[in-house]
This record gives sequence, C-alpha cells and structure tokens, in this order.
Amino acid sequence: MKVLMINGSPRAKGNTARALQEMRDVFEQEGIEVTYVQVGNQAVRGCMACGGCAKKGACVFDDVVNELAPIFEQADGLVVGSPVYYGSANSTLVAVLDRLFYSKQFDATMKVGAAVAVARRGGLTATFDELNKYFTISGMPVASGQYWNGVHGRLPGEAEQDGEGLQQMRTLARNMTFLMRSIELGRERFGLPEREAGVWTHFVR
Repeated sequence: MKVLMINGSPRAKGNTARALQEMRDVFEQEGIEVTYVQVGNQAVRGCMACGGCAKKGACVFDDVVNELAPIFEQADGLVVGSPVYYGSANSTLVAVLDRLFYSKQFDATMKVGAAVAVARRGGLTATFDELNKYFTISGMPVASGQYWNGVHGRLPGEAEQDGEGLQQMRTLARNMTFLMRSIELGRERFGLPEREAGVWTHFVR
C-alpha cells in the first residue's frame, strides 16, 4: 500500500516535519510505501478557476501540483500536515491543495485522508477542520486517532516535548493503516460504492 505525505511547512526540520516523521516511522514499520513531499518552501500560486485543467488534463501552472497528481492517484492514502498561521493552514499548502483537488483527473473515492496541524498554542482545531474539507468533498474517508490531530511546538525541536501529540501521530498512522487495509479488502469483496451522476443545483437563475 502507498501513502502520500505532504508537508506544508517551509521548514524542512521544523515541528510539522517532526510530527509527520512520527507517522512515517509507523507506516514504514507496517510495510506501507511512503512518498514524502515538502511544499511549504516552494513558490506556488493559487487557483484562478480558469477551467483549463478540464481541457489540458492537468493544471495550467506546471509546478509541484502536477508532480503530485500522479502520486496521489496511485496512493491509498493522503496525509497533509500544516503549521498554523493566523488560525489557518499555510497559504502555500492551501494553494497546492486547491489546485490539486480541483485539477485532478481521477476519482479519489475511498482513498483515506488524514490532516495534521502544528501550532505554538491555538488554531489547531480550526486548521484541522479546514484541511479535512478537501477529503470530505472528494469521497475520502477521514482517519482519526485518539484526539484532534495536533502537535504543539514553536521553535524547531519543541514538538519533541509534546509526548501526547506524538503519541497521537502514532495512533493516527496505525488507525489509517488499518482503514486503508480494510477498504482494500472491502473493494476486493464488494467493490466501490455506487456513484450516481452529479446533480448540480444552482440558487441563482
């Protein structure tokens, strides 16, 4: 099985990376193949809603988003981690996810999603909720742990002191592994849920 992990922090060795590493260690122990990509240090512009991806089959801005799409397509699960900036996810990460989910040319139904937020103090649950919306709009089951998925720390290395937060990362990775495997067994026996044709209701005529 395969998991794509996206780090939205600009710091390669920051607390978000430390939180994701705790999950990565569990995945690798469980035999899960991990692709880890850091996007927070890259220059990524936001979506223009131009619709060009529908014609091109990829985002019109050819950057890390188009590199992530085929990896995401082959993955059984997606983990997204972000530091909290002003009670929200890193804006670069948001730009990546907006464009990735909007421009993807495949159905993400039943791929498992997990969101992780890292903060000095507040904004964890707001960021956690923000990131989960990408999964739920795409038919992706959301993995849970033993609490809201967050780790505390401001300066690099401080996450090491959050024993409960790191335990939460390990629990999340184990639960996500179980869920991915369960879905794979269900797919083999029952297939994927029936998908109806989309119904578009607009409130301005």
